[in-house]
Amino acid sequence: MSSKEDILAKIRKNTGKKYDFPTWKVNTIKYPDTLQQFIKASAITGGEAVLLEKGQDINELIKQRYGNLPRIASNLPEITCATFNPDEVERPQELNGTDLAIVRGEIGVAENGCVWIPQTVKYKSIYFISEALVILLDRKNVVDTMADAYARIKDIPYNFATFISGPSKTADIESALVKGAHGAREALVILT
Repeated sequence: MSSKEDILAKIRKNTGKKYDFPTWKVNTIKYPDTLQQFIKASAITGGEAVLLEKGQDINELIKQRYGNLPRIASNLPEITCATFNPDEVERPQELNGTDLAIVRGEIGVAENGCVWIPQTVKYKSIYFISEALVILLDRKNVVDTMADAYARIKDIPYNFATFISGPSKTADIESALVKGAHGAREALVILT
C-alpha cells in the first residue's frame, strides 16, 4: 500500500458520521437568453464564444480562426484538422509545443462564461499546455449559474475535471497582465 493509500485508509477508518449531499434550493439568476449571456460573459473573461451555424463545418471554422498551425491536438473523431492525437503520445512532456488543443466541454455557465471539462484525454496537461484552446460545447448544455452546473455535476462520475473560463491570465501588484501564465493564451468556445 502506498503512503497516500495508507493515509486515506486511516482517514476513512477514523471518520465519524458520514453525511449525504445536502438538498437545498438555491434561488439563482435566470437569464432571459442564456446563450447570449454565455457569449457575453466569455468575452468579459478575455475569451470568445461563437454559435456554430446550421450546415457550417466545424473544421473550416477552426481553420479560419487558427490557420494551418503545425501542432493541433484532438482526440475527437469529428475533428479532421488535428495534426495529432494527444492520446498517442507516450509521455505528457511530448505535448509541450502544442499550438492548439481541441477538446469537448460538458457544461457551460452563463453567469461567468466558464466550461466544465471532465478529463477525456490520456493526459490532462493538454488542457493547460497548449497555446490556444478550442472547446466544443453543446448549446443545450449551457446553464444559468454555477449552482445549476454543480447540480448537474454531482451525479456524473469522473476522475478529474476543471472549469475553464477564457484564456489563462494573471496580474502582479503593478497590474501588468500576463496571458498564458498557467494555461492557454487564447480560448474559443464553439457552441454546437
